[in-house]
Amino acid sequence: MINPKDAHLKPRPTPDADSQTYWRGIQEGKLLLQHCPACGHVQLYQQAICRECGSTRLEHRAASGRAKVYSFSVVHRAPGPAFKQDTPYAVLLVELEEGPRMISAFVGPDPSAVTFDMAVELVCEPVDGGVSLPRFRAAGLQT
Repeated sequence: MINPKDAHLKPRPTPDADSQTYWRGIQEGKLLLQHCPACGHVQLYQQAICRECGSTRLEHRAASGRAKVYSFSVVHRAPGPAFKQDTPYAVLLVELEEGPRMISAFVGPDPSAVTFDMAVELVCEPVDGGVSLPRFRAAGLQT
């Protein structure tokens, strides 16, 4: 349960044994995907086993960072006090070039510019507390 005194604070990732390598990669500016040499499956959201074949021999490899917007929503009403200053913002479901899909946020001046199938690229955005988060911006743009 969230302490009401902390309602103005945004949640931060809490790496565990499965996700520690993933978050270290984001901190270094890389999105690491798990590749299974046994069956060729590529997965995101780190686990100890391949979700396709059950192998425990997973390898971390850096993703290209390229993706397309599969779906999105522009948020105009903040879900809580911590996000009030951010509205409006776009929440994205992107399909990575390597296949997996992930939920993230759009980095850009105009969230209403987001469209389906829009080409986007990874930005590892530093936030307070020495944490970086994976975000996406329109492909080819510098922020």
